[in-house]
Amino acid sequence: MRLLVATTNRHKLREIRAIMAGLDLQIDGLDAYAAIAEPEETGATFEENARQKAVAYSTRLGVPAVAEDSGLAIDGLGGEPGVHSARYGGPEADTYEKKFALVYRRLRERGALGSTARFVCALALADGDRILYQSRGAIEGVIADGPRGDGGFGYDPIFFSPPHGRTLAELTEDEKTQVSHRGQAFRRFREALAAQPALVQR
Repeated sequence: MRLLVATTNRHKLREIRAIMAGLDLQIDGLDAYAAIAEPEETGATFEENARQKAVAYSTRLGVPAVAEDSGLAIDGLGGEPGVHSARYGGPEADTYEKKFALVYRRLRERGALGSTARFVCALALADGDRILYQSRGAIEGVIADGPRGDGGFGYDPIFFSPPHGRTLAELTEDEKTQVSHRGQAFRRFREALAAQPALVQR
């Protein structure tokens, strides 16, 4: 069986392949297909965006596609950056270091340093315009007093996990996969595929 995971992010693909290991399944990223325009993400929730992307890629490429939308929701910022996590701060914030600086500046302005926060991942599997499966994962934590750690990617260096006493960027890859929002969502998907392989068979 082959499955398209609609991402070009090599870090995400590595995490996902590790979770799905052991299934009779070949995981392909978007780089295995001819380039197509990235679908617009207009949803107000992670779930809406995941469904939009899964349907768009499955319809255009003619294969079952799983897509996920994930991001960081900070309570002290009213849930920002949320669904706009990857685009937070606009074109000027073109690195995560700049996004971190923006997060800390806005938290200071609101007197909300050390705010509680969560990473959320919504996953959707589509075959054409049909949604066949959905799952969600989330991990609770707080915004660290400063970026720490060289592992992970995205906002991991500023997300502190109290049970571990470290940021996600300070965890090993295996530790992060066991607790991360994406790990949770894809482990649930893996269980569904193990029980019902026909989900991705045509």
